[in-house]
Amino acid sequence: MTFMVKTMVGSQLKNLTGSLSGGEEKGDGDKSAAQAQGMSQEEYEEYQKQLVEEKMERDTQFTQRKAVRAMLRSHFRDKYRLPKNETDESQIQMAGGDVELPRELAKMIEEDTEEEERASVLGQLASLPGLDLGSLKDKAQATLGNLKQSAEKCHIM
Repeated sequence: MTFMVKTMVGSQLKNLTGSLSGGEEKGDGDKSAAQAQGMSQEEYEEYQKQLVEEKMERDTQFTQRKAVRAMLRSHFRDKYRLPKNETDESQIQMAGGDVELPRELAKMIEEDTEEEERASVLGQLASLPGLDLGSLKDKAQATLGNLKQSAEKCHIM
């Protein structure tokens, strides 16, 4: 029993005393890290600053890529009338809201849109010569209005 108590308390006591003496060596640890890399203290600090700047640059590029992907997803959601996603909108806002699609992707989207317009019924109607869609729309609305008035007058309905 005493052996168990000694083992448990002894290891915790060693950890406690080790952490107390380790605090004094921490100041020397920075110097030894610089010396271990073969640099002076100033060079080491400059190196650390450079690492931080590179990390920040990578993070901004990553955020920009995420925003471009979110913009594409939101474009397709709008195109196919799907519900919007709040995470995509927040990613676009995190990038500053000024997100440009790469030229190749923008060109692909434009080609798809043109192709769908040509394939649609309205696109084919618009390509017919001598057809005015505005007047056709006005005539359809007038006819619909006449049908509603005649339906109101009808005694059977």
